[in-house]
Amino acid sequence: MLAILNVVLPVFGIILAGYLCGRFGLLGEASSEALNRFVYFLALPALFFISIARVSVGDALNWRFLIAYCGGVIVTAAVAVFGGRRLFPNRLAAQGLHALSAIFANTGYMGIPLLVTAFGPGAALPSIIATVLNGAVIMAIGIFVVEIDLSRDRGAGGVVYDALRGVVRSPLVLSAVGGILCSGFGVVVPEAVARFCDILGAAAPPAALFAIGLFLVGRSLTAGLAETSWLVLHKLLLQPLVTAALAFGLLQMDRLWAASAVVLAALPTGSLVFVLAQQYGIYTQRATAAILVSTVLSVVTLFALFAVLGVG
Repeated sequence: MLAILNVVLPVFGIILAGYLCGRFGLLGEASSEALNRFVYFLALPALFFISIARVSVGDALNWRFLIAYCGGVIVTAAVAVFGGRRLFPNRLAAQGLHALSAIFANTGYMGIPLLVTAFGPGAALPSIIATVLNGAVIMAIGIFVVEIDLSRDRGAGGVVYDALRGVVRSPLVLSAVGGILCSGFGVVVPEAVARFCDILGAAAPPAALFAIGLFLVGRSLTAGLAETSWLVLHKLLLQPLVTAALAFGLLQMDRLWAASAVVLAALPTGSLVFVLAQQYGIYTQRATAAILVSTVLSVVTLFALFAVLGVG
């Protein structure tokens, strides 16, 4: 329980710091957007690039882990979208961010320290793989869906072209592709470049959380409580249950990798969903609520999960 609190409380501390700075006028409303742009165009690309470049293709291709984790993501996203379209109808871009809020786990900021604390240094690799998968694949799909909606008046050909162009031009996708190419071709990133990316990338999680705090000033989290509850239910319960069924049941994975997949799936919604929502100006308040509420409740759900796994 203490390990979970030690990871979760700093998350809230940074969000609270942002909120207080906005509430007392130290930083204006525009600061949230400025910070968000810094994260989206600079800090996160640096983090994505160096994180992916350091993972060898051989290490990343643990097929059972990938199937278990992606299976949980796909099933949860399908259920969230299918039900969400009927219960909370909205434009396609908002539906895409709705799905991301239900599946995009905080694997980088919370996953790595939690798994290493619970299972030892060997659990760092599953966390890194999940983080790379989130940034390089899941986020790219989310961007693609949003771009389709933004180009819906251009006809079928124009929609596909604009959507693909939007994905290709995204700094998050470009940095991920750069990292994949370096890893695949065995390119050693120069030490100075690696340090630059490490320093810049380390600013991404706290800056995004701080921006969330600033965004919250003057806004209510009780609006859309039913939809927030729906998202949190999928993120904290459905996704880890589906992942557990695949990892421990169907695939009979090694216990370390199976437990890591389930814990990663059970993590709360990651702050990158807010970064993307604010970047496009769509679904921002709902994404923020999902991040905050899922993070609060994850203290209880993660403690229960670790008890079931016999950790603690």
